[in-house]
This record gives sequence, structure tokens and C-alpha cells, in this order.
Amino acid sequence: MYESFYGLSAKPFQLRPDPHFFFGSKGHKRAMAYLEYGLSQGEGFIVITGEVGAGKTTLVRNLFNRLPSDQIVAAHIVNTHLDPDDTLRMVVSAFGLPYEGASKTDLLTRLEKFLCDVDHQGKRALLVIDEAQNLSARTVEELRMLSNFQTDDKSLLQTFLLGQPEFRATLHSPGMQQLRQRVIASYHLGPMDAQETRAYVEHRLTTVGWKGDPAFDDGAHAAIYAYSGGIPRKVNTLMDRVLLMGFLEEMHAFGEQDINTVVKDISEEFQVPDPIGTPAPDTLPGHVSGDEADADAHYKTSLRTIDQRIGERRASSVEVLDERMMRLEKSIVSVLSILKKIVATPHGAVTHPMDNQE
Repeated sequence: MYESFYGLSAKPFQLRPDPHFFFGSKGHKRAMAYLEYGLSQGEGFIVITGEVGAGKTTLVRNLFNRLPSDQIVAAHIVNTHLDPDDTLRMVVSAFGLPYEGASKTDLLTRLEKFLCDVDHQGKRALLVIDEAQNLSARTVEELRMLSNFQTDDKSLLQTFLLGQPEFRATLHSPGMQQLRQRVIASYHLGPMDAQETRAYVEHRLTTVGWKGDPAFDDGAHAAIYAYSGGIPRKVNTLMDRVLLMGFLEEMHAFGEQDINTVVKDISEEFQVPDPIGTPAPDTLPGHVSGDEADADAHYKTSLRTIDQRIGERRASSVEVLDERMMRLEKSIVSVLSILKKIVATPHGAVTHPMDNQE
């Protein structure tokens, strides 16, 4: 929607990780250097942690795009809410091996044979585990055991573990000493600073053909950083909404107040109403009764329901937002129709269920 309005070739701030938009901040460059160093070693574990939305998955996707397919066979696992046996099945499956109905012994045998075949082809096997903070200590130990697959002079499997900061608690727990001894590099990916956040915004815009329209002044960039804290995903969420507002209101320049308006809208969407201490309806100013009150309550309930659905099932795509806006418009039109009928009804013509009771 707003892409054509601003002359962009695609959405610059989509939430889906895309290596095409990879931005090399100081932290991301250093993390990438650790990953590449780990690859050059060909053994052990590399651990990368970072906050939610810091860009760990995009980092891995960028790494995968740079892997020489004639030298490295890689498998990527994201679903980590598994027990140890399921994790072994997931590893076997990720490398394209059959796993259904197989015992643990069969799975280990198949995996070892596969790793030996890869080595005979002059290649190396790489296993990347995303969302590692969800792994239990027993599951991590199971992964460590897989690193025992080796020939006389080399390891047959190398593993990268990427997760949120809490994974470090698992890594440093008393039973993880053997794993820690096999970690050859570890790095924590922190947020971008204010200058990098501005460069990140401009980088993603430029990637899709941005020519300065829309423009963002210094105040706008300061507000973007204040909201996002330098976390890429939060920047993307905010900027997608900013550009949508710009399209709807035909804006070509944004300042601090414009950004804060969108920030306020986002914050209100995720606020949970507090029912405690809510005054009774008949004590509120402007209280009405009868059908008008029912219609008014229906109107407010409809809006609250729609707002809750938007908050609970919010999506980044403009297409989904368009659909929700259309539903909101239809709901409002329906409620206004009810109100118009009530207003048009002669006074006293409306009967109530209680009127016929003594």
C-alpha cells in the first residue's frame, strides 16, 4: 500500500527475517566474525545470545547465504520445545534422514553414518540451533554427546547455539561443565546505539529504493530510538506503522511529534483495561437509559472487541491492517444505523420489557 505512495520497491520494515536487509552494526559485525571464526575452526560450539528481536535469526540467515555449499552441509532447527529424544529426531530430520519409528540407537547409527559420508565427500556438517533458551539441561547434554562423533583427527559435527540471554543461565549451570569446555567462542548481541539505529532505518529504506521521501528529521530519529531502544524488531514494528500513517494522511515528512503519535497508538493497543474501581454506568455524566443506552453500549462493546482483536492478533502486513480497518468501518456503520433508527422513533413509541410488569 504505502510502497507505491513513497516509490518503494517493497516493504522496508517487514518483521520476517530477511538477509537481504542485513545491517552490519558494530555488534552484528562482531557476532558475524565469531560465527565465521567458529566455521574456520570446524569443531566445538559457538554460542550467540541476544535480546528478543536483536537480529540473531537474521544473522544466521545471512551466514547461511554465505556458506559454500560445496564445503558445508548445514541444518537449522528452530523448534526447541522438545525432550532429548525428540531433539535427536529433529536433528536427524534436519539433515534429511528418515526418523519415523526408529529407536534411539537406530537414530544415532544413521546420523553417524551420514556424518562419516559427509566427511568422505570432503565436506563438514554444521548444526544451528535457534531459540536455545528453550532447551532443557538434559537436551543440551544430548547435543553435547553428538559432538563426540569424530574421526582420528577431526570432529564430524559442529554446533552453533543461538538464544536469548537466559540461555547463559543454562550454560553456566553446574552440570554444563563439559559443554562449556567445548565452547570455542561466545558473544552477546546487544542493541544498537542511537547513531546505528538511524543508519539502520536509512539502510532498510535505501535497500528498497528510498530517495528521501519521506523525510525524517533529527527529532523523529531520536523518538524512534527512544521507543525501540536500538532493538531491530521494535524499529521495524514502529516504522511500518509510521509509514502506514504517512500514507493514510499523505505525509512526506516526519518529526518527533509524528513518531510519538504512532508510539502512543501502539501503546494503547496493548493496554489491558482495569475493571477494578470502574464506576457504575448510571453514575457517569451523560448517562442515558433504554434503547439508546443499549445501542451506545453495543457501539462501545463493538469497538472494544475490535480493538482487543487488533491487540491480540496484530500483524505487520498492510493487507491485514486493511482488512481490520474495513471490519471496523462496517461495525461503526452498523451501530450508527441503529442509533439513527432510535433517534427517528417518535418519543414514547419504544416499549420496554418491564412496562408490562406490575
